[in-house]
Amino acid sequence: MRVEYFQSSNTVNPVKDFLESLDKKQKAKIFRILQNIETYGLVAVIPHIKKLSETSFWEIRVLGNDNIRILYIVPTTTSILLLHGFQKKTQKTPQKELKIAFQRYNLYKLEN
Repeated sequence: MRVEYFQSSNTVNPVKDFLESLDKKQKAKIFRILQNIETYGLVAVIPHIKKLSETSFWEIRVLGNDNIRILYIVPTTTSILLLHGFQKKTQKTPQKELKIAFQRYNLYKLEN
């Protein structure tokens, strides 16, 4: 499975920028999950993914003290598109974070 990063028309890559802002241990956890997705598919990382109810989005979850989330969508059967990353501080995914993901997905659809 191919892992793609959302990239705006001015070549800004917000998910990659978010990942770069994390510490070494957090990056290692996320990149291990992403590598497993690329190598073995989404089934291999089921404990780390969750469908967000009432949306077409999924989230990659880094559990524990980190509570890092990466929102993504599956545009084709062979790829996922990472839309937005953030550190979750509440039980429910904040609407602000979902809105950012929706905006980026709409931009992606317009450009592709």
